[in-house]
This record gives sequence, structure tokens and C-alpha cells, in this order.
Amino acid sequence: MPKVTAKLVAERAGVSVAAVSRAFQPGAPLAPEKRALVLRIAQELGYVPPAARSLSQLGTRSVSLVAGDLTNPFYSGVLELLSQELHKRGRRLTLHAVPPGETVDVAMEQVLGYRADAAIVTSAHMSSELVRRCREANLPVVLLNRVQPDSRMTAVTCDNHAGGRLIAARFLASGRQRIGHMTGVPDTSTHIERSRGFLDRLAEADRVPVVSAYGGFSYAGGLEAAADMLDGGLRPDAVFCENDVMALALIDAARARGLRVPEDLAVIGFDDIPMAGWQSYRLTTVRQPIRRMVAEALTLIEQLQTDGAGSGAIRVLPVDLVARDTG
Repeated sequence: MPKVTAKLVAERAGVSVAAVSRAFQPGAPLAPEKRALVLRIAQELGYVPPAARSLSQLGTRSVSLVAGDLTNPFYSGVLELLSQELHKRGRRLTLHAVPPGETVDVAMEQVLGYRADAAIVTSAHMSSELVRRCREANLPVVLLNRVQPDSRMTAVTCDNHAGGRLIAARFLASGRQRIGHMTGVPDTSTHIERSRGFLDRLAEADRVPVVSAYGGFSYAGGLEAAADMLDGGLRPDAVFCENDVMALALIDAARARGLRVPEDLAVIGFDDIPMAGWQSYRLTTVRQPIRRMVAEALTLIEQLQTDGAGSGAIRVLPVDLVARDTG
């Protein structure tokens, strides 16, 4: 059987050999539909790029972390804890970052070529096709701080719904009258569950947010959302931000406008990143049990490697509200 080369893949896909090379490099300039076509044909032909062939020998006893937002300190904390725990177990950690604007599938192509023992994914949804290929390759995959509607996926997450309820209850108990809501990325399970818990608890008190703005889980997005909230006609006196990064942005924006936190504006976040406890913020937030989540993810990987892929499992871990100074 003739060797499958990049030239053969290029001919079948109707692209240049250079385009084939770029398709396997996350972040390299290539139209998404063309990248998807090249990767599909390469998979059908059994083509493995030279870089992946050389790296495949290094994948033994390694776990790949696929992350999409390393600017969020929560995920840099996950990276540090994973590295420490895997070192204790005599295993290596490799990082595969999802480039901005790309899907998690691009980074997972690298993981499959690298032939890691397992993968932990903190980014957005994996396509059903990629889920199938991971199973065929006997690659255990555990979603961390994410879930998706697939009964055979394995995931570890905190109780985001309960956390949202805790925050709404705290605002209601403190007598806040104009409660606002700063939301994250719409198609993520973290947004869906945190938002649902928050809104459900408000609805039980016949209340709804007086204002809602999209912050996208980022500091820059949080500043834009804060401007919409604080400069509009009905300014809230309390805001739930779906992660701490947006909450810090809201506090900065409020102070720049001469507002007092929490007297004029109560702010509560979610995650309990290190900066939440800094003296300049003292942010009230919901703490994710990150150490236990990492430990559970590694335990599930070991179970998947022992038992093989079967029905999935979702571990939902309890959360705590950490009361500081902002709400």
C-alpha cells in the first residue's frame, strides 16, 4: 500500500500542500471550512503529519489539557493543579490551547496525533464526529467545568445551578431592589446553569433582573457590560456577574463613576479566583472546589482507562458562598 503523503491529501482536497500543513497548526491562517475538509480527508486516508509522528512517542504517560481561555485565572489555576497532581503520579501534562475563533476540534486533532493517554477539556463543545473518533482511538476524555448533552461523555463540574440560587437569595435577603445580571458566553453549560439557578430563585420571589448585559466571561467584555448597566436609565443596586473576572471589571467601572461598593452597588461573582481575595477587591463570590474537581477528573480518567469507554458519568460537586465585602 503506497504511503499516504501530504501531497495526496492536498490532491484529494483540492488545496495546496502548504494548506494541508496549516490545517494541522492551530492558529495558522486557513478558512475554517477548508481546514475541516483537509482534516476529514486526512482522517479518511489515515494521514498523520510528520510533527505528530515524531511527537507520538512522547505521549506515553501524558495527559493533555485542552483549554480555550487561559486569560481567565480560574483555568491557569486548573493548569497549575493538574501539573502538580500528575507529577506526583509520575505522569506528564501537555497543554493544547484553542486559538481565538477556532473550535475545540482543532486542538483535539493535535491531541489525537500526539497520542496522549487521556485528555481533559475545559473549552466549549466537542463535535459528535470528534467524540466518535476519540472513542475509536480509545482516548479517555473528561470535560472539566463543562458538560454537554451526550450520555456517553464524562464530566466533572461544580453545582452551578445551586451557586446561582445562593447569589439570588443573598441579594433578596439583603433587601436589594434593583437586581442586575451580567451574563457569560450563551452556549456554555456554566452560563446556562448559573443563569438558570439565579433566575429561578428570583422568580420564586416574583422578581426579575431590572437589567441584563452580556460580558462574555472576559474583563474587557465586563467593562462594556458595566457601561451599559451603570450609564443606562435604571441603574441596578446589585449585580450577579457569572464569573469573577467580569465582577472585578464591574467594580472598577463603578468606582470610576464615583459609586461605592457595596453601599451603592453590591457585586457578587463566581469561581473565587485568587484576585477575588485581594485587599483592593475583597469580592463576595461562589467558590468552585477546584482541587476536588481536578482530583475527580484524574480519578475518572483512571476508571476509563481500566474499564474502557461505556456510559458516561457526570460528577457535580457542591459549592460555597464566600462572603467578603462587595455584597
